[in-house]
Order: sequence, then structure tokens, then C-alpha cells
Amino acid sequence: MARIVMKFGGTSMAGIERIRSVARRVKREVEAGNEVAVVVSAMAGETDRLVGFCREASPLYDPREYDVVVASGEQVTSGLLAIALQAIGVSARSWLGWQLPIHTDQAFAKARIGEIDTEALNASLSAGEVAVIPGFQGVSEEGRITTLGRGGSDTSAVAVAAAMKADRCDIYTDVDGVYTTDPRIVPRARKLRQVTYEEMLELASVGAKVLQTRSVGLAMKEQVRVQVLSSLTGEDAPAADTLPGTMIVGEEEIEDVERQLITGIAHDKNEAKITLTGVPDKPGSVAAIFAPLSAASINVDMIIQNIAHRSSGSASATDVTFTVPSADLPRSIEALNQARAEIGFGELIHDTRVAKISVVGVGMRSHAGVASTMFETLGARGINILAISTSEIKVSVLIHEDETELAVRVLHTAYGLDAEAA
Repeated sequence: MARIVMKFGGTSMAGIERIRSVARRVKREVEAGNEVAVVVSAMAGETDRLVGFCREASPLYDPREYDVVVASGEQVTSGLLAIALQAIGVSARSWLGWQLPIHTDQAFAKARIGEIDTEALNASLSAGEVAVIPGFQGVSEEGRITTLGRGGSDTSAVAVAAAMKADRCDIYTDVDGVYTTDPRIVPRARKLRQVTYEEMLELASVGAKVLQTRSVGLAMKEQVRVQVLSSLTGEDAPAADTLPGTMIVGEEEIEDVERQLITGIAHDKNEAKITLTGVPDKPGSVAAIFAPLSAASINVDMIIQNIAHRSSGSASATDVTFTVPSADLPRSIEALNQARAEIGFGELIHDTRVAKISVVGVGMRSHAGVASTMFETLGARGINILAISTSEIKVSVLIHEDETELAVRVLHTAYGLDAEAA
């Protein structure tokens, strides 16, 4: 008997018929003798609808009340799946985040899971029940509902799998695995049989939509076996452990990490560029910029500080440019304007018409020339680079959003990732 966590995304839960299909898939695992916990997302489009209501009510909404609103989507699907399972003879019940409970910190709308009490969950599984758990939500120390940020159901699933010591965490989504890039942009993109935790972490952090960044980081920390599978295969498809999805594994399981230089190319249009002009060129100025953003739990990505310049008769100053998630742009502007006196900047300029393009691969550790290939390829197509950031296995550039698809296609070819024509 194995313990399995099955996670189903919004597309899988988009309507009663698809929920019934999920129920039948879960029943197959139960009939195979496994103990099963299921983590579900809200129906496709539902979270966006609820977020829209919050923004319409107030652009600067209270994050605590935002969490109350957006957590309701997963509550609906968890109850419906439990009903669908019971209707086909499977013992099941839903467990809301506060009922288990799933303890989180109090960073509302971006909460992090601290621990999960598994006593009730283990009792339920041992009694032969399927536990249906809404993803994306937990409870704070003060007993208030919290949510984990967009895509948080993946993190919920991995956290539940780690807490209940599951043998495997199967993430069912609307794609059948992890590809070298978005197949909608590059039809000849290849599906990857295996990806290391580290590569998947980088890919997720720079725009790949298959898994949420935090879920991959947690899987790597807890060594949870994660498999990405399609939920849209027929009901006569092979069992989950034989499906040709993508396994997220440790680097030691990859046969030859040096054989493939680049694993994948990701893009992200959910970025906003902020430039502060006339920042005093003195110790502590940069810290004064990012301290209020940190206090507001806003993640900053690319950072560029220009060479200091001096106007006639004035102290030297510089311009500082950085990127934040586009959804956090209004709060970023508010936090920076409130700290304007402490920072001492002249003008705040922002731009949402940008995109981040990233190449990722553990093979970069042992090969030179990855960055130069990227820059030469983009330059040859007249694509201007606005900012650059790197890590040991990643190079990212910021470009104008209108050039996103062209950049992805030419880089995919430049690094030899195109699949051979059929």
C-alpha cells in the first residue's frame, strides 16, 4: 500500500463533468489499494473573478479580507469533489485548511506554511477515507484564513505530501509534462523526461507556469518525489506511476547533466520595471529603497544602479532601476512614495510593457559561452536588452514585451532545443 497525494488544477476542476472525471481517477488509485489525499484548486477562472471583485471594491484592499474572499474558490471544489466521490461509492470527506489545521504565518495573500497537524488526516486515511483538501489556504496564529499566493495549491500539495510522508506527489495539470519552452510559442519544443529540482526551481521562478516556485523549493528541501502529469488523458490511460510525464528529481538521478547545456527557456510578462532618478550617491541609499518594499513583502528581482553623475554645484546622484511583480506595482509605488523623504529620489518612472526571458540548465556550471550566445542571438534580431541578472544555472534578460515570442523562438533554436521534424 502506498500513500499518494494527487493534486488537480483549475482546468481539471472546471465544471461538474470534469470533477466527476477526477473522482473516477481518484477511485482507481483507491481500488489499487492506496491511501489517497487529494488537493484541489478552484475552478478555472474562479480565482481571477474573485480577485477582480476585491480590486473593484478597493485597489488598496485589506489583504486579510482578500484572503477570505479568494479562499472560497477552493472550498467549493473540495466539497464538490467529496460529493462526487461519495456518489461513486468512495468514502471521502473534505478538510478545510483551518480544520486540519494547516498553520501559516501572517503574511496575508502570500502566507508561508509552518507546519501541518496530521493526526486527524492520518486517522481519516487509516479509516479508508479519501481526504479532499483545498489548496492555497491555511490558518494564521490568530485563527484568520490565509492564502499562499497564486499557484499556491501546488505548495499545499507538496506540503501535505511531506507532512504525511507520502510515497509520491502527482501534480495533474492541463499539460502532460515540462517542456523545453512553451509549446504554444515553439511547436517543436520537447517534453523532458526528468528535470532536477534546481532547474525546475529556476524555471518556475522565471515564468514557467507548470509548477509554483515555492512548491519546487519545498519539494527539494523535503525530497518529495513530484511527477507532472496531464489530467486530460482518457480514463483508460495507464496508472499514474507508468504515465510518460516529467519527474522532478535530484541531480544525482540525471544520467549525464553535462550532456545537455540548456534544459529550458522561460518567459514572464508579469513584470514591472521601476526607475528612481536622482538617488543620492551615498552609503545607505539603496537600503532605504528596498527596506520599505521588503516590509510590504514585495519581491524585487533585477536591480541596476547606474554610474553616479554630478550636476554643476550639486552632490552626486544616481538612477536605480529594478523589477517587481506587476501585481505588486501599485503597492510598490505607494511604499516608495511614503519613503520618498528618507530615500531622497527625484522621479519615479514605471513601465509594465516588459518581459523577462531566461535560459536555464545545470550544464551551465561546466560550459562557458551561454550568456554570450544569448546576447549575440538577441542582438542579431535587433532585440534590446534592458536589464540582466544571472545565477549559477540561469541567465535572465529584460526586454520589451512585444519581442517576447521572437526572443523565445530564436533562443530555443540557438541552443539546439528544437525537436526533430516528424
